Amino acid sequence: MIVEPDSSECLIALGGNLPFGEMQPEQVIDACLEALSEEGFSDINSSCYYVTDAFPAGSGPDFVNAALRAKWPGRGAAAAEAALAALHATEARFGRSRAQRWGPRTLDLDLLAFGDLVLPDGATQDRWRALGADAQRSAVPERLILPHPRLQDRAFVLVPLAEVAPGWRHPRTGTTVAAMRDALAPEARASVRPLVRPQAKHRL
Repeated sequence: MIVEPDSSECLIALGGNLPFGEMQPEQVIDACLEALSEEGFSDINSSCYYVTDAFPAGSGPDFVNAALRAKWPGRGAAAAEAALAALHATEARFGRSRAQRWGPRTLDLDLLAFGDLVLPDGATQDRWRALGADAQRSAVPERLILPHPRLQDRAFVLVPLAEVAPGWRHPRTGTTVAAMRDALAPEARASVRPLVRPQAKHRL
């Protein structure tokens, strides 16, 4: 996709496993796409929706996950921070509570990448990307890290993301989204299951 000079291409992961009012998680994501447009994102291209197990195992209902590619006005760190603030504002519109990390939630929006921007710098991004599984559970960055340091590890992100941005290349590793997805264990990829919605019943 060609990005206008005054805009940046964003990659965003979406997920949720709790209803919001009468809306089920997939309906929350439906409504979220419209809300993101109202917040300032444009040219939004969403993947299909997928179902994945809650993490850690047994911590809640299955998640509905998706990924999207969109434009955000501006470039550089300030624009990326503004895009993140818009994502947080959208989460709040749908009742997101940040009381528990990795816990059940109505809506989770992760800014995965902002063009080829690396924040806050290459060394810091590399350090967070290299964290082991135990450190990931306890370490929380105090600032925005881009690209998202767990991007390459998460099947529930990479499987849908490969639909909308298979050729995006990680600015630190040079690896494409499609290659990161294909490097996952087969069982990890298989755990991300397409969401099958019930067919609407038509009255005769």
